[in-house]
Amino acid sequence: MQEPLISVRGVSRSYAAGRETVRVLDGVDLDIFPGELVAIIGSSGSGKTTLMNILGLLDRPSEGTYRFRGQDVGALPPEAQAALRRGHFGFIFQRYQLLGDLDATGNAEIPAIYAGEARSARRARARELLARLGLGGRLDHRPSELSGGQQQRVSVARALMNGGEVILADEPTGALDTKSSAELIGLLLELNASGHTIVMVTHDPKVAAHAHRTIEISDGRVIADSGRADLAAPSAGAPPRPAARFAGLMRMAEAARMALAAMMAHRLRSFLTMLGIIIGIASVVLVVALGAGSQEKVLENISSLGTNTITVRAGSGFGARHAGRIETLVPSDAAAIAAEPYAAGVSPAVSSSLAGSRAGTEATVSASGVTNDYFALRSYATIEGSLFDAADITGLAQVAVIDEDTRDTFFGTDGEAVGQTLRLGNVPVRIIGVVRSSGAAFGPESLNVWLPYTTVMGRVSGQRYLDSITVQVADGSDMDSAQSAITALLAQRHGTQDFFLQNSDTIRETLTSTTRTMTLLVAAIAVISLVVGGIGVMNIMLVSVTERTREIGVRIAIGARRSDIVAQFLIEAVLVCLSGGVLGIALAFGGGQAAVMLSDGLRLSFSGLSVAAAFLSSTAIGITFGYLPARAAARLDPVAALSRD
Repeated sequence: MQEPLISVRGVSRSYAAGRETVRVLDGVDLDIFPGELVAIIGSSGSGKTTLMNILGLLDRPSEGTYRFRGQDVGALPPEAQAALRRGHFGFIFQRYQLLGDLDATGNAEIPAIYAGEARSARRARARELLARLGLGGRLDHRPSELSGGQQQRVSVARALMNGGEVILADEPTGALDTKSSAELIGLLLELNASGHTIVMVTHDPKVAAHAHRTIEISDGRVIADSGRADLAAPSAGAPPRPAARFAGLMRMAEAARMALAAMMAHRLRSFLTMLGIIIGIASVVLVVALGAGSQEKVLENISSLGTNTITVRAGSGFGARHAGRIETLVPSDAAAIAAEPYAAGVSPAVSSSLAGSRAGTEATVSASGVTNDYFALRSYATIEGSLFDAADITGLAQVAVIDEDTRDTFFGTDGEAVGQTLRLGNVPVRIIGVVRSSGAAFGPESLNVWLPYTTVMGRVSGQRYLDSITVQVADGSDMDSAQSAITALLAQRHGTQDFFLQNSDTIRETLTSTTRTMTLLVAAIAVISLVVGGIGVMNIMLVSVTERTREIGVRIAIGARRSDIVAQFLIEAVLVCLSGGVLGIALAFGGGQAAVMLSDGLRLSFSGLSVAAAFLSSTAIGITFGYLPARAAARLDPVAALSRD
C-alpha cells in the first residue's frame, strides 16, 4: 500500500484573543498521497486556510503531529523546515504576493536564490518557466505592469522554480476574472497530470469540482472527505535542484544585491537615514585632521626654535599664583649664566605693551627688551638694516628693530623704515633694522618692536627685573646637565628656587599633550553624533521592517532561512552606513580644502589611518545598530506577515 506524502494526526490550532482562546482547528486527521489534486472547502472561518498554512510549514499546530514522507516536521529546527519549504513546496497565493521591486524573472527566480543555484542557471530556468506559461514577452515587466492573470502565472512559475513537488494554492482564483480563472485551473490540472501533488483551498464549488478529492471543513473539523481516487502511479516530482559551489557566498552576494535594490528604490529615505552617519564621520575625520595638522604646525614651530634652548622664568610654573610679584630674576643672573661654558648665547628679556605712533598712525605694539643673541635664538632673519651692537646695550640707546608687520603698519608696504623714528609711549626710538620671522609665533599675532633690554628697563618701563632669560646650550653640551647647572647656579644666587626652567622638549610635550587632549575631546563629541546617527539607522530599519513585513513573509514562505533575512537587512544597514561613511569622508575632504583656502593659518592633515577608522566605524555602526532590526525581521511569524496589508 502506498505511503501518504503528507500525514496529520490530531492537529489542533488555537490562538489567544484577549483573555479567551480561540480554537481554529480541532483534532484534524488527514492523509494526502503523491499525485493527488485535493480541494479543501469550507465557509469563511472554518479553518481551511489555517490547515493549509500548517501543511506548508508557515504555521505550527498547537497539538498533534505532522509528518512529511514519514518525517516528523514538528521536531525539525527552523533551518530544516525552511529547507523543506524550499525544496518540496511551492505556494500560489490569492493576492499573488509578488515583490514590486523585481520584474517577472526576478520574482520567479527567488526560491532558487535561497537554494543556492547559480545565477545563470536559475535565470535561464525562470525564463523557461515563464515562457512555458505564456509570459515570454513579459520577462522584464514588474508586477504593476502585469494583469492579474499574468501575475498569478508568475507566482506559478515561482512555485515551480525549485521543483514544486507539492503545490499549495490558497484561493488561487479568488482575485481573477472568469477567463483567467479557467486558464489557471487548466494550468493546475496540467501540473497535476505531470506529477505534482496539488492542495488548494477554495470556497468556489466550481473550482473544487476539478479536484480528484474534496475535503470539507467546518468549525475546525473535517466533516466530509470524498476519499482517495484511483489514480495511476504519478511520475516522480522534480527533485530539489542541487546547490552550486560556494552557495553560501552566492546567497550573501544576492542578499547584498537585493539590499542595494531596496536602497535605490527608496533613495530619499536612504539618504536621510545616512545623514547622521555622514555628519558624524565628516566631523570625526575633520577633527582628527585638524588636530594632527595643528600638532604638526606646533612641532614645526618648536623645531624651528632649535632643540638646544632653555628658558628661565620667575615663579614655580605657568599660571602659578603670585608669579608676577617675584622680581628676583635680574640682568646679573643672565651675565652669570653667560659666563658658563655650556652657554653659547644668552638673552635676557623684558617686555611691555605700549602705544606706538608715527605721523598720525597709532597702534598697540609689543615692546621687548633683548640682546642680539635673541634674534639668533628665535631664528629671525635681518632683511633691512642691522641689529644692536654692544654700545647700544651699554649705552641704553634708543634704537629699535621691528618686524615686517610693524613696518607695514607705520611706514607702509613701500615705505623706508630704517633711519625713521617711531614713538613708543613718550619715548622716541630710531629704527635700525627690520627682521623676518622664520621661527614660531605662539599666541595671537602682534606688532613687535625690539629694543636693547637696558633701554626698556632704563628709559621705557623702569622695570628693574627680567621677565625671562633664554639660554642657547652649546653644541656638545648635554641639555639635562646644562639645565641642572642653571638650576643650581640660580638657586645659589637667589637662596631659593623661585624660578622654573623650560626647554623646547618640554614645550613640545606640553603642547602636544594639550593638542591631543583637545582633539580627543572634540572627537568624542563627534563620536556621539555617530552614535546618534546609528540610532537613527536602527529606527529607520525597524520602520523598514514594519513596512516590508509582507515581503519578509513571502521570502520565508518560499524558502528563505532566518539567516537569509538577517543577512539582507543587516547588509542593507551596513550599506547605508558605508555609503554614509564614503559621503562623510568626501564631505570632510571637500570641506577641509574649502576651509584651508579661506583661512591661511589653518592646517589639516588627513591620514589613511583616520579614513580607515572611519570606514571601520561606519561598518561597525551598521552591524551594531542593524542587527536588532534584522533579527526582528527574521523572527517574524510568516502567517502574520503574509496577512499584513
